[in-house]
Amino acid sequence: MKLALILPLALVAFIGVARAEEADDFREANKTEAETFNARMYAGTPGKTAYACFVRRYDAEHLAQHPKQKVASMKLLVSAESDSEDKQLHNSFRIGFRYRHRSGDFDSSGSCHHTVLTKEADEIRLGCGVDCEGGGIGIALSKDDKSAIVRLESVRIWLHNQPTEDEDRTLVAGSDDGIFRLDRTDASECAALATDRKELAALRHK
Repeated sequence: MKLALILPLALVAFIGVARAEEADDFREANKTEAETFNARMYAGTPGKTAYACFVRRYDAEHLAQHPKQKVASMKLLVSAESDSEDKQLHNSFRIGFRYRHRSGDFDSSGSCHHTVLTKEADEIRLGCGVDCEGGGIGIALSKDDKSAIVRLESVRIWLHNQPTEDEDRTLVAGSDDGIFRLDRTDASECAALATDRKELAALRHK
């Protein structure tokens, strides 16, 4: 069972935008706009596969200024793969993070089916969702493309590399956990998020 939120009215929940925003504030990006965004995301026109890695480790000063923030660090891996059948580029995401006051490493992952623009066309985002109504995230880029802006309302998570665990966990946005700015870095920094040896090798040699 996959998220298949095609209608505009369902798009907001899918891309994890802020609660105050409405579906009418977005429109689907056209092919040229989507391709331009992909080139920005992957620092060049993606080939058969492409990766972009973004990381943030929040220091004590930042956490002191945001006492309600639950997340202490986060990694985001955005991946692209060209499908040999439909000739389309398919994006996906994986995040890994640590809580501020809880032990353990947590993950989430899913597919990115939509590229949308805000009504004023001043921001373009990937809309990404977790299977089986697991929520999702929106991924934008800073104007200089050096950072990813991650927005979420809620997203299903699991202990690192244990996505089939029975216990249902969710990262829910609070006043300090709805928007994360992560810095672009070398793909090897996201190697821990790789799911197979081939992908791990690709990340380590980027």
